[in-house]
Amino acid sequence: MKALYLILLTGVLHLGACAQPETTAATGNEPLPDAVVQELNELALGDTVVKTEEEWRRQLTPEQYYVLREEGTEPAFDNAYNDNKKRGIYNCAACGNPMFTSATKFDSGTGWPSFYAPISGKRVKEVEDRAMGMVRTEVECARCGSHIGHVFPDGPEPTGLRYCLNSAALDFVKK
Repeated sequence: MKALYLILLTGVLHLGACAQPETTAATGNEPLPDAVVQELNELALGDTVVKTEEEWRRQLTPEQYYVLREEGTEPAFDNAYNDNKKRGIYNCAACGNPMFTSATKFDSGTGWPSFYAPISGKRVKEVEDRAMGMVRTEVECARCGSHIGHVFPDGPEPTGLRYCLNSAALDFVKK
């Protein structure tokens, strides 16, 4: 099943290379064509991933476990994807769920990779977070429930949202 997913994803990304490029003011990245995004939206999420905490500990690095399973935060500016300008897909590091594309990534100046929209609302789950004495909206993977980051209402158009994510919670698949 994983091999089929990778073949489909590779084919989907290849289709994007043939489309008329558009640029985004936020990053200079070419967005993925609407047909590619639609195809990603229609990919089945697959079964919900449920594992014991011991299974997660064996699968993930200590930093990934801290961020994904303990709802931690990695250091600002010192992470893998804050400055990534390559074109591709950002998947959940725990279960491989494709959640964000480089087309919606922008430089928020916060030190964490930021996006103005997920691939689809079905790919992420937004949950009220009352930790740290404030009310925020946590972003979780819709497939495995892992903590990915938070979303704030101070992002660029067209959504006005800023999905502020942890690189440790993401795996990047380059186009």
